[in-house]
Amino acid sequence: MAAGPPRGPLAGLRILEIGHFVAAPFCTRLLADLGADVIKIEPPTGDPVRQWGAQCNGHSLWWSVHGRNKRSVTLDLKHPKAPEILLKMIARCDALVENLRPGHLDKLQLGVDRLRAAKPDLVIAHISGFGQSGPYRDRAAFGVIGEAMGGLRYLTNHDPEESDLPPVRAGISIGDSIAGLYAAFGVLAGLWNRDRGTGTGRVQSIDVALTESVFSLMEGMLAEYSVLGLVRQPVGSRIATTAPSSAYPTKDGRWLVIAANSDRLCARLLEAIGQPHLAADGRFADNATRLQNVKALDAVIAGWTRERSIVEAEDLLVAADIPCCKAYTIADCATDPQFIARGMVQDVYDDNLGAMLHPGIVPHVPDNPGRIRWPGPAIGAHTREVLQELAGLGTEEIDRLGEYGVI
Repeated sequence: MAAGPPRGPLAGLRILEIGHFVAAPFCTRLLADLGADVIKIEPPTGDPVRQWGAQCNGHSLWWSVHGRNKRSVTLDLKHPKAPEILLKMIARCDALVENLRPGHLDKLQLGVDRLRAAKPDLVIAHISGFGQSGPYRDRAAFGVIGEAMGGLRYLTNHDPEESDLPPVRAGISIGDSIAGLYAAFGVLAGLWNRDRGTGTGRVQSIDVALTESVFSLMEGMLAEYSVLGLVRQPVGSRIATTAPSSAYPTKDGRWLVIAANSDRLCARLLEAIGQPHLAADGRFADNATRLQNVKALDAVIAGWTRERSIVEAEDLLVAADIPCCKAYTIADCATDPQFIARGMVQDVYDDNLGAMLHPGIVPHVPDNPGRIRWPGPAIGAHTREVLQELAGLGTEEIDRLGEYGVI
């Protein structure tokens, strides 16, 4: 895909990424999708994610999305010549996003003092497992550790009375992605403070921990524990505070998610499934009684869904204005008219992979939308142009760096 002129609300912003795997690259992908010029620093062997997931023609389909809209620059940060080159690039950037172990930038001669000497108002976003301080600072972590310590993994399970299987994973690296979202938010907050806020003008580093990113999503759980001693327990597909709200089996082996979680909606649902008299049943009269009798209520609803296909059941409930939806597979997402109409399923051509689909850009900015300018580039595809543009290096200097193994 052709790059085209910069477009999107973040056009003109330049971000340098020193990241690997998921969290930092996800953060910068969000910024790049909205128009930022993201320069990804990779080792000469490339980001390990290039080897992850399903492969086609020897190339990762995940990388096509993960690295899209970024310029790839190879630079061996362990080489003694690398810090000087990177600092020249930093001087022309607005922000740095990194997810190395705490203290590792210092080992690479790229500590915060040197970074700020090169660019005094640089916004620096650090993403790590436990943050840049505290007793766990130096412990190893990945997204799954953030999900476990943040409280999410304990809750993603069936009711303990119904299963003794281990808590299940969400199916994606959600802990990393949540941290990436917070980091993107932090970068923009830092830029606001630098350019238009009422701060001192000296931007503080942004410190994002995987564990804290997940923990911050835990609704009122900490308050409930501190005041009432409550420890929220796994409830499987249900919602602990309202009913009915769960996934129900259909005749063709699919699952229909139904959220009739108000008195009015529950009464309408019971009428739609041919059980209007149950709205006056003392067991289901209000949310409190429905929660006490949730298994009996779910059995009634499941008895109705089991007799119908997913399409039939969903159509009937949509016609009754009941919030519901089949549990989508990715095949459902790819063909859904709502996703297609909103540009969330986009046709992309990747030179290595051919025609393919990419997820669209969030958030939508109708007056100045971002766009997919190109899919994940080849390793070092932009090394020469970036070193010339930002570091001021000539052709011969770049050739020598290649000979020395720096790039």
